[in-house]
Amino acid sequence: MSGKKEVIQLKKVAKHYHLGENIVRALDGIDILINEGEFVSIMGPSGSGKSTAMNLVGSLDAPTHGKIFLDKKDISKFSESDLAQLRGKKIGFIFQQFNLINNLTARENIALPMMFQGASESERLKKADELLKMVDLGDRGSHYPNQLSGGQQQRVAIARSLANDPEVILADEPTGNLDTKTGQIIVSFLENLHKKGKTIVMVTHDPALAQKYSDVVYWLRDGKVEKITKKRRK
Repeated sequence: MSGKKEVIQLKKVAKHYHLGENIVRALDGIDILINEGEFVSIMGPSGSGKSTAMNLVGSLDAPTHGKIFLDKKDISKFSESDLAQLRGKKIGFIFQQFNLINNLTARENIALPMMFQGASESERLKKADELLKMVDLGDRGSHYPNQLSGGQQQRVAIARSLANDPEVILADEPTGNLDTKTGQIIVSFLENLHKKGKTIVMVTHDPALAQKYSDVVYWLRDGKVEKITKKRRK
């Protein structure tokens, strides 16, 4: 029995969509357990359900069937506002498309999540500057997204995900829109965050990436967990 603290758990979770008279079973009864301090990858080919799984792990979507627990609390009992508050404090998101707001500077993009948690403007901007330095963009705070390279935008997205010092970082194909060298830099940032104690959950279609960095890999196919592989870390 593992003594690790359970952070997120999906129990028999399904997500179905109706397309006309057809039912698309994006996920069909999966179990996922994420413990504190783990680096977990959700792996699978296109259409396997991995991005749907990420949305459910991050409580961005509700399951058709099954239960999702955050810190062993059934989130189906939470109101949307309470869930948004919990999600904002506990989980940081990194998206493949970066999802930066084009009319905000890098500094303002990073500071934005702190506004929803009630931080003062001076607190927000101070923390944003610290995070910009952490991702080696201390001189790019006043730049807008279209003035930054893809790799720089993804580093801003990583900094933004850390704005509220979340316990868990969810990264959905964080290297998907980047060249190999830049992608390696991004994954190195995630690995360093993991070494500092963050729980990392990464969706990827790259098996080499998943197996190199992850403690646990969930292999999805056709909406089901095909296998789970675990690595003993030294």
